[in-house]
Amino acid sequence: MLADSQSQYSRGAFPDAIHLPKTARYELFGFIVGELPKWRDNPNRPATYSETELTSGLCAHLSTATRFSEAWSRIQFSTEPPDELKRGRKIDLAPRSLGTIYIEGRRFTEYDLLFPIECKRLPMPSPNDKKRDEREYVINAYGSTGGIQRFKEGNHGAAHDFAGMIGYVQDATGFRKWFQTINSWIDELVSQSDKDWSEDDQLTQLTEDTESRTCQCRSNHERAGRNPIELWHAWVNLC
Repeated sequence: MLADSQSQYSRGAFPDAIHLPKTARYELFGFIVGELPKWRDNPNRPATYSETELTSGLCAHLSTATRFSEAWSRIQFSTEPPDELKRGRKIDLAPRSLGTIYIEGRRFTEYDLLFPIECKRLPMPSPNDKKRDEREYVINAYGSTGGIQRFKEGNHGAAHDFAGMIGYVQDATGFRKWFQTINSWIDELVSQSDKDWSEDDQLTQLTEDTESRTCQCRSNHERAGRNPIELWHAWVNLC
């Protein structure tokens, strides 16, 4: 992808700008999906179940992987950068450019997020207070920490029309069961006549890779006063 744009430059030298199609974000998310099992199975990866520690380790792995990737060597990753429009909000994980990149005419530098990524444990650990919700991949009824909720409400990614979600699956339930469970939570919100949710928010296009123990699915969400946002979901089995 990026290698095609860099071929006219000497190794180690960055051009002033690279122009990429919108599909570059899809390709980059696909690269992330491909790295999930490599990160999980790395014998040097510390054993942890903490969402923060998992995401920090994944960030380190991805930054190393892009450093040695001919196609993505102009990409780096960071954890907990502030959202561009909601500065008090922190994004779990985000790719950035090294130098200047244009995607469909929009300029990105190392100070910009190419797209935000929300990371969630499946299942959510047993709540230690009353402000947690087992449905936090979708919504938190006691706050605004729900994964999809954050994007729908514009608290995360309001400046973007594409984002990613990564699920750390930490039980033997199986991807298809989690797919069904998450959609059932969305069904519950619709049945409660919650005006912010509809059947169109459900996850679709589940594909599983039994060898790598990963899966992918998609969802699309309307946002009040903003353009819709497209979410690509990737889950990795950590059991």
